[in-house]
Amino acid sequence: VVNGRSTNGGSEATEEPEEEGIKPLPERLVFDLTAQKTLALRNALASNVDIAFVAVLHALVLQVFYRFAKDSCLEVTLASNSFGQIQGLAETTWAKEIAERHEAWDRDMPDSDKLWDFLLGLDEASRKALFAHCASLSLNAVVEPWNRRPGALTHADALAATLDFDMVTAGWEPTVDNYLGRVTKARIVQAVREARGQDSAQLIDHMKKDLMAREAARLLEGSTWLPEPLRLEGDAAVDAGETIPEDAADETALDGDAAELPAFLADTASEEPTTLAGEETDQLEAAE
Repeated sequence: VVNGRSTNGGSEATEEPEEEGIKPLPERLVFDLTAQKTLALRNALASNVDIAFVAVLHALVLQVFYRFAKDSCLEVTLASNSFGQIQGLAETTWAKEIAERHEAWDRDMPDSDKLWDFLLGLDEASRKALFAHCASLSLNAVVEPWNRRPGALTHADALAATLDFDMVTAGWEPTVDNYLGRVTKARIVQAVREARGQDSAQLIDHMKKDLMAREAARLLEGSTWLPEPLRLEGDAAVDAGETIPEDAADETALDGDAAELPAFLADTASEEPTTLAGEETDQLEAAE
């Protein structure tokens, strides 16, 4: 036997017979080939901005309007928190407008397998509006003590500045429910001092908390005051834990005299000594 062949011309090594029919391609080969297809398709998509936009929109819409939909080849993930645990949030103007806009789009959505053609058929303005709606739902500027995201929060302020956005023009005002009834008396007084000046703050600094919060809400109506978490980066702010010098407080006060208390509150205030010094004076007069 020489090189697997017998000297008489026969062969002792025979090939294994192939099974009849075509077998599936090896998984590794399929992986390699489709990886090449993926890179080539990525390169093609990068050269067509309009279709790339529709592709991203398609991926976002699937996640926003279709539960458990995985019908996009783009690995784009959108996270959205509705903050349903926040009492009263759903009743705000912003939440209602978002819900109305979402419901209007939802009524037009086709089955998920027809979504691609539906998006291609929209005019450019409609596609942009839908994209803005989906993208907006992923925005998260919430401060959480267990989830520090300084870069994300800085970007949120930069985005707000680009949009020329602030919470005052958005319609936020301090009320008993959303702020004043949930902070200490010192912070209530500080809010009034920052917004209306020292004289106005002294009108309420002797009150019990419930009454103080209600009166502070009245004094703060129409002001541009915001608590620290609602101020944008770079906004002038005074720490609520600090004491403002009297001359600085006077500069922040409104023109004219400080806002007066309603008659029923003024009567209450006159019945109660406002300082320890006042109590000592009363005692001395009684002694005399």
